[in-house]
Amino acid sequence: MTRAFRSPGRVNLIGEHTDYNLGFVLPIALDLACVAKTTPASDGRLHVHTEDLDQSKDWDLADLPHLSPAHDWTDYIVGVARELLYAGYEVGPQSIRIHSTVPTGSGLSSSAALEVSVALAMLGGRAIEPLQLAQLCQRAERTFVGVPSGIMDQYVAVFGEPGSAIEIDCRGLTHQVVALPANVEIFAVNSMVKHDLAQSAYRERTEQCAAAVEAIRARYPEVRSLRDADMTMLAGSSLPETIGRRARHVIAEDERVGKFVAACGEGNLHKMGELFLESHRSLQFDYEVSCEELDFLVDTAIGIEGVYGARMTGGGFGGCTVNLIGKGAAAGFEREITCQYQARFAVRPQVYRCRASAGASEIAA
Repeated sequence: MTRAFRSPGRVNLIGEHTDYNLGFVLPIALDLACVAKTTPASDGRLHVHTEDLDQSKDWDLADLPHLSPAHDWTDYIVGVARELLYAGYEVGPQSIRIHSTVPTGSGLSSSAALEVSVALAMLGGRAIEPLQLAQLCQRAERTFVGVPSGIMDQYVAVFGEPGSAIEIDCRGLTHQVVALPANVEIFAVNSMVKHDLAQSAYRERTEQCAAAVEAIRARYPEVRSLRDADMTMLAGSSLPETIGRRARHVIAEDERVGKFVAACGEGNLHKMGELFLESHRSLQFDYEVSCEELDFLVDTAIGIEGVYGARMTGGGFGGCTVNLIGKGAAAGFEREITCQYQARFAVRPQVYRCRASAGASEIAA
């Protein structure tokens, strides 16, 4: 008997690089998703085939705890299997086929969608606490894949709500549902580039944030993460210039999440758009994780009629922007952003209408 499990990608509306600083984020789960179909096997092996890459790999189940990373897509599979085993879940012999509509390298969290769908497939319908599932998949990415990611991607993949964003407290691991105004649409625009700096710079930023915490804590011992700091504390601490700018982005971005949630509640699209642009400029100049292509997409978008705001989303150095667009302006936006980007970079961007969807679940095979 074949069973199928779906896990969504996500777009983060605001709160970038705050999750691994234990702050606040505001993502939506997408209707773009990864589906893992599992069929029992009888040969003592785990077989996996990815339709998107047309590649297959299999392992003897007894070898899973002893494997080293291969530094390719299979690390997500092995990492999840190992974490399930460590948590006391048996991983039985099976064949898993994977298909995803979440574009890789886009900043829409194809990796978390893969991890969560594969974890559910390996569980085969056995019960697991939703938060445990999200944490287990995050551990797989951190400890086996080697990416020091925060909890946001896996959390929203599990807890996503149709029609709404969720504001996640990345320290308390709780969330509240945030209804989005009915008269706005969300579009992601994929720059179609991913610069080599992405992974090394991500690791560097996590280290810089940790250094900022240590420096601030020397004067303010109550600060355990940048989530605890404010601008007064930052000004009162002796931080090197670059470290100070990194901390300034995170502190201000956490504040922007709260302001954006309030603006959503008021239906204030202009304020929401302003906060989007503030976030992008902070990522561009203080956190320095943008790139020429993302900046061009943002600068172009805010000049198009009906666009309230735009910002990069995801880790940076490529991937997607997220755009707030008034009802009725979508067709003009898609046409104009595609035309201008293609004229500038000779690359056609992919444009996605982002519909907030439910979190991971079993679906009809």
